[in-house]
Amino acid sequence: MGRRLLLGLAVVFVLATPGQARAAIALSPCPQTTDGVQCGTVDVPLDRSGAVPGTIPLHVEVLPASGLSRGTMFLIAGGPGQGSAGAYGLGSASAAQEMQTMFPGYTLVAFDNRGTGKSGLIDCPGLQTSTLTTIEQDAALARDCATIIGPGRRFYATRDHAEDLESVRVALGAGRIGLFGVSYGTKLALAYALAHPDAVERIVLDSVVAPAYPDPFERNVLREMPGTLTAFCAGGICRGATQNFAGDVVKLANRLEAHPVNGKVIAPNGKLRVLHMNGEELISLIIDADLSPGLAAEAPAAVHAALLGNARPLLRLYDLDLRTSVLSAEDLSFGLYAATNCADGSFPFAPDTPPAARPAILDATVGAFPPGSVGPFGNWAARIGTAYFCEQWPAPTGNTPLGPGPLPNVPVLAVNGGFDLRTPIANAIAVISAFPKGQLITVPGVGHSVSSADFSGCAADAIRRWILGTLPSFRAASCPRVPPVGKILGAFPGRPASASVKATLTAAARTLREAESTWLQIVLSSAAFAPRGLYGGKLVLSQKALSFTLSRYSAVSGVQLSGKVTFVPGQLPLSYKGSVRVSGAAAVSGTLSFSKNSVSGRLGGRPVKGSY
Repeated sequence: MGRRLLLGLAVVFVLATPGQARAAIALSPCPQTTDGVQCGTVDVPLDRSGAVPGTIPLHVEVLPASGLSRGTMFLIAGGPGQGSAGAYGLGSASAAQEMQTMFPGYTLVAFDNRGTGKSGLIDCPGLQTSTLTTIEQDAALARDCATIIGPGRRFYATRDHAEDLESVRVALGAGRIGLFGVSYGTKLALAYALAHPDAVERIVLDSVVAPAYPDPFERNVLREMPGTLTAFCAGGICRGATQNFAGDVVKLANRLEAHPVNGKVIAPNGKLRVLHMNGEELISLIIDADLSPGLAAEAPAAVHAALLGNARPLLRLYDLDLRTSVLSAEDLSFGLYAATNCADGSFPFAPDTPPAARPAILDATVGAFPPGSVGPFGNWAARIGTAYFCEQWPAPTGNTPLGPGPLPNVPVLAVNGGFDLRTPIANAIAVISAFPKGQLITVPGVGHSVSSADFSGCAADAIRRWILGTLPSFRAASCPRVPPVGKILGAFPGRPASASVKATLTAAARTLREAESTWLQIVLSSAAFAPRGLYGGKLVLSQKALSFTLSRYSAVSGVQLSGKVTFVPGQLPLSYKGSVRVSGAAAVSGTLSFSKNSVSGRLGGRPVKGSY
């Protein structure tokens, strides 16, 4: 507990330049922080028209600039559903340093949006914890969530979030401000710029969502997906798994929608779990790969195996994705996600259309799509969009307008990952074209939330140089291609026909790569469980170091590995070292040591050496 917290002193923080109106908000040191971040509360009306009474306390965090002050930068998180104060964590020394490095000289402000974090959190348990649900079941859970929120659900549109941002700016006494938005945060930043153009100094957009998006049928995402997947595999990095990752995904998705697959995987408790997968679920899984390097490393091989009739690797990957995607409402409120998207959506039905009348309208709209509207997928793929998710949301639903604009003619920098499947580069190109002073930097090979996901640091460095005025002038530029975080798996081998040394070495090498991808999928999430192998055994994460232990872990039937694997910091793709014992009915027993890309040891008493 810091000394400033013990003192309990409140300070008055004023941000203004000469000649501007000054306002104040009482701030005091945030609990359990030592880096100078201050906390306060700004009360805003639930309904700014005054028709519905009530207020919402917005939790605000402010980190004063160090050195020469350049201004004030608002940090806006994504979702919708992430509280910005919670997401950016300015009370953490490492997080604060990262933001201060990107935005030198700026006072940083982050507040939890209404309905998130510490600002009147919306928590709908059914929606928050749902995993194996159909689109119809999700729509019903969203409807139930609307009941939990009550009549105030109408006041969680992006327009309301933008006005909250203005209330915080005024309460802090700030003049013109900078805006840094990530994912949905870019839409909110642009919505604020449309509503209050004179209050904006500059804008930084990371993983861009245009003001009119998300498309209610995700048509832009579906059209861009094949090209994004093809670019991900450029340079032959997926050739060990498939010659055409994009084509495999399209073919399998359309096949699964017509004939869904059912299969069993081994749950963390050791029991079998039955999973179902159709085309919509496959597309959602693939989209999640832009946030999960472990999933991205394994997906090409798993999809190709399913095309060839072995769906088990894909279903297990799906199971891991579901387990690592479970978040608390404090981390990301799915209730707020529903309230905002169901208020914003550009749906093909009027806001007052009764829910019972909407299915026919949606089906007629999708049925009239021109060819190619959803890319190479069937029109069924439109069901992944918010139109179907919000189908049962109580009226009024959708079409809440943003500010009238125009957009301010201010400097704008957009950064976008080349492997961003949910906010593809085409979004950023369209938005930047609306700003005469707009610049776009793409980072090939990197997924969503590029400034934090780019291990090369190119995106974050570009933002810093842009702030300092040392970034060259251009309309669009690209960082060097960033290698994948995890090495792309080769094809899943079948059970060895006989227990030969060569087959065992190949199976052991593939198992090691698969285990590394599984570990990466878990360690980069907030999940904490010991996953089972594809054919048995388990992987246990270490509590003290970046390592994990395999216990009879099997990714190839009949071949099991036991031992410790340690992550080795260095270049991409990530590398590992360790030693394992090999056993199993289809294996030649022995011990193997491995480091980076090579493996050696003894199997059946014979020395062996190879790559993996």
